[in-house]
Amino acid sequence: MKILSEVLKLSAKYLEDHKISRARRDAEDLLAFVLNIKRIDLYMQFDRPLDEKELDAYRPLLKRKAQGEPVEYILGKVDFYHCVLHVTPDVLIPRQETEILLDKICKTPDLGKVIWDVCCGPGTLGIALKKARPELDVTLSDISPKALALAQKNAVLNQVEVNFLEGDLLFPFKGQKADVIICNPPYVSEAEYEELENEVKKEPRLALVAENEGYAFYERLSKELPSYLNKGGKAFFEIGFAQGERIKSLFNSEIYKKKWVEKDFAGHDRFFFLEME
Repeated sequence: MKILSEVLKLSAKYLEDHKISRARRDAEDLLAFVLNIKRIDLYMQFDRPLDEKELDAYRPLLKRKAQGEPVEYILGKVDFYHCVLHVTPDVLIPRQETEILLDKICKTPDLGKVIWDVCCGPGTLGIALKKARPELDVTLSDISPKALALAQKNAVLNQVEVNFLEGDLLFPFKGQKADVIICNPPYVSEAEYEELENEVKKEPRLALVAENEGYAFYERLSKELPSYLNKGGKAFFEIGFAQGERIKSLFNSEIYKKKWVEKDFAGHDRFFFLEME
């Protein structure tokens, strides 16, 4: 019977041999999942013997990881800003950088009441915002029926009441206005997509790639946004690294009182914010 520390060592080596970049961390995450404990608790149980039933449950997950499947899809869930979100290959996996965006939104004074999370995916931003600020009226939209279905499940899981609309970008909101529009659209160019790690390419291409060198959705938003924001309304976007200045130039209308780019922890352009007059 093998002990936990030995299994982890062998598992990490197995993943390393299959060119998995975070071999040790992924091995730990998968084993903690099988044992139904927190990853940090593994370090308190290094001498714990693992029975054959536990190993039989662990091996197929490890094999999936060795084949390049994202660990979040294997586990079927991800932690995001005090929420647990189900994820499947139908949706983009929530990133740590997006937590920075949500934290900035939550801490913004005078948000107003009506908030839209456009291109919501699994409901990442809208659900977490509603959980943090329950007084807000939040609507989530996406062009993908599968993404919306998953977002609805995540709303139930996190015990929040939000609204859902299906459609392309702002189209499902025709005739309505919001105080805040949040959007994390596809922004990877075709050239950048070819350079992505194979594991990232396991995520839906529709949620990653945009035409016009990654700017297609921002070009549309720059034209359509003014008709959908109330006076004094705000917009919060996630953007690609080094896209800040060009996106800022797209929103060159004098109706915007403020517009600015902020960077992520790595010092890359990552967020674009604006406020109407």
